[in-house]
Amino acid sequence: MKKTVFTGSGVAIITPFTENGVNYDELGRLLEYHVENGTDAVIICGTTGEASTMPDEEHCAAIKYTVDKIAGRIPVIAGTGSNDTPHAIKLSKFAESAGADAILTVTPYYNKATQKGLIEHFTAIANSISIPVILYNVPSRTGCNIKPETLKKLAEIENIVAVKEASGDLSQVAKIASICGDKLDIYSGNDDQILPILSLGGKGVISVVANVAPKQTHDMVYKFLDGKINEAKDLQLGMIELVDALFCEVNPIPVKTALGLMGWNTGDLRLPLTAMEEGTLNQLKTAMANYGLLK
Repeated sequence: MKKTVFTGSGVAIITPFTENGVNYDELGRLLEYHVENGTDAVIICGTTGEASTMPDEEHCAAIKYTVDKIAGRIPVIAGTGSNDTPHAIKLSKFAESAGADAILTVTPYYNKATQKGLIEHFTAIANSISIPVILYNVPSRTGCNIKPETLKKLAEIENIVAVKEASGDLSQVAKIASICGDKLDIYSGNDDQILPILSLGGKGVISVVANVAPKQTHDMVYKFLDGKINEAKDLQLGMIELVDALFCEVNPIPVKTALGLMGWNTGDLRLPLTAMEEGTLNQLKTAMANYGLLK
């Protein structure tokens, strides 16, 4: 059995920006907020963190700042994915040198890959470092799906320890759990499927909604694991309207907007992401008010 990176709620944290770069003061406040509210791990420079718009120098600096700020209190997982294998290796090596506890690496996007290509890509990344590797499967963004049989082969590599499953296909998740067993942990990559994936043996979630509801997301996972199924179910169902609103436009547009509405100084989104349309902004505000996040 491989060592689990974390159990519970890992926040795919937003990156607050100024006109000149990362707003480290606000990032630091956000990190403290998550530690204080029960978040079990922080994922820096992922999709929600707008990593695709961050040059390497900024990307690496944000990883290093987060590692230093968290100072071992909870695991720090660095997003190091790329559709260029040497680039992903470069970022992953930096994350290890900076003290990250693990990396999260997404399937190649745009150029995509065959299943053979995925095995070679992820194997090369894993072999370049010694810290744990979490694979990220999100076909809706990358156009590339990791098949369960491919994950079974990748799980034979010692430091490939988990997958963030955001395919939305629970039958696929069940197949992964069935054929990979304790060689590969599974994290939900969809906030509306946390409990279904936990019921199939998942370890938790890498979450967008945890940006605005960290305690509730943590509590949901642990109530389920503690056998308080109905309480966990109520938490899952109680946030469905909010989750829907957080994905009514492309992530992270709504969640970054939501944090701004809650008083955080998140700064602007980076192009090609833009401010929310009036209709979807009203949907977000209504869902946040109904959930108790806005007065």
